[in-house]
Amino acid sequence: MSRLLLSLKSLMLATLLALTLPAGASEPIKVVYHMSEGIPQASRAVNNIRNHLAADPTAKIVVVTHGLGIDFLLEGATNQMEQPFAGAISDLASKGVEFRVCNNTLVARRIEANKVAMEAKVVPSGVAEVARLQAREGYAYLRP
Repeated sequence: MSRLLLSLKSLMLATLLALTLPAGASEPIKVVYHMSEGIPQASRAVNNIRNHLAADPTAKIVVVTHGLGIDFLLEGATNQMEQPFAGAISDLASKGVEFRVCNNTLVARRIEANKVAMEAKVVPSGVAEVARLQAREGYAYLRP
């Protein structure tokens, strides 16, 4: 009888733990950083992402850009202190950060895709990409 009680207690404890732990707690947190405001926002975002990865190196981060937000991903882009973004982009990409650039913006601004940093992927629409990541892939939304 005591063996049965011990088994029931173990089963109840396992059930209680399963119900109180968040679903997917072991999975990395997925975050989309949405950028559309230009170089000052990009500078903030690079620092935010570095800090984010320092606190949670397992985070899955995607940076989606459109409008003026693509500027830091263009060939020769520098921050307000004339420091190139290329090194920071390369460093973050090596840590798993993905960069996506809106093709609608490239077309509207007559920018050739070969002017975009090699670490970035061109997507049809930046806004649609943000929505897709949130709705279909469960990404949390951040706007630096």
